[in-house]
Amino acid sequence: MSPASAGKLQVPENGGNGHRSARSSAVVVASERLDRVQVRASDNPAVRWEAAFAVYGGHGASQSSTIVYEIEPGGQLGWHTDATEETQYIIAGKGELQTEDGSHPVGPGSVFVLPTNVRHNLANVGTDRLRAVAFFSAAMFTQRFDNLMLPPMSHVLGTPNREG
Repeated sequence: MSPASAGKLQVPENGGNGHRSARSSAVVVASERLDRVQVRASDNPAVRWEAAFAVYGGHGASQSSTIVYEIEPGGQLGWHTDATEETQYIIAGKGELQTEDGSHPVGPGSVFVLPTNVRHNLANVGTDRLRAVAFFSAAMFTQRFDNLMLPPMSHVLGTPNREG
């Protein structure tokens, strides 16, 4: 679940201390300060969410990617598959994880793993914004959505460092 490569990504290249230096042992990102990209589907008004890459290959991470995202009440991510394994942690809100094998309720503290190429969707079934973090096991990846996504008018979204 990721935003399009369009939009601004703000990943600090330092440890948050204002000094550039050789890669440190940890990268800390104030995710609440990241600019979110609003993502919509051209053909389904329920597909509406916003997200930001906290880190990805060459931008704070070398072997993984992390996205923070929010879905407004009544919204959903949209059915899609990911080209790498994904683990999610739900921070707030009430959701329904949908896969071709069934649906699962999720809420604050829920963790779930989606193997590569498992078709899925996450819908906000509550009255508050659903807030989550998605961890991907690759520094660069793509996602293929059933819907045509805005931005960037494509079925394919993924890390800003991807090709295609």
